[in-house]
Amino acid sequence: MPKIAADGKNLTVLNLFSTDSAERQDSLLAAMREIVDSATYEGWKSSTVHSGQTKFGTANFIQWRSTEDLEARYAGEEFKHRTLPLFGEITTAIRLLQNEVVFTQQKPGAGETEIGPDRDDYTVIDLYGVTEKHQDDLVEALGASQDWLQKVPGYRSHTVLRGLRGRGIEGKWVVVYSQWDSKEAYDAFREQPSGERSAERQKVDARVDALAIWRDSNTYRVVHTRSAGE
Repeated sequence: MPKIAADGKNLTVLNLFSTDSAERQDSLLAAMREIVDSATYEGWKSSTVHSGQTKFGTANFIQWRSTEDLEARYAGEEFKHRTLPLFGEITTAIRLLQNEVVFTQQKPGAGETEIGPDRDDYTVIDLYGVTEKHQDDLVEALGASQDWLQKVPGYRSHTVLRGLRGRGIEGKWVVVYSQWDSKEAYDAFREQPSGERSAERQKVDARVDALAIWRDSNTYRVVHTRSAGE
């Protein structure tokens, strides 16, 4: 089962696909499984496929050894003439995001952050646009400033990723990948009235609001994973 750590050992790629129907989401998932199960790319370490819950779409959390290995994959004939055209037919938007993991936090006693279909995590991926000048400030606001999350019922972990390079996106970004006990726990957290939120949360919310220039979000269930050598 892949692990997430801010140890600088992996380039983390998030491929986010949007689509407009359950049938096309199923087609996306089938295509992604096929690619993951046949992956033998130099420098590829793992891929974890996610099925969209709130909105139609998919996510693939991929770990690579380096940017050079990933770019070799992108330059290949298979990717250019089969993979991209296939996804282009069944998606409404494609974002291929290269990132570095800069922060991870878990609820007390949880150990390392792991991702896989054998777990029952309710997963949330939040994408925040930001100016280059304020990217590090937003990373800090979404990461180290949120130690209070460890006390929130249903919270399991969250990981902050700094955007490096991407396709299908403009400017800089920060990603938060979080895990929760259930949809109900996450919804209770997200929908808590602002006046009932802790002072710590209100302070962080205000800082994030001041730094982020746009946001996008979806919720997911992990449906498939595979690592190199399996």
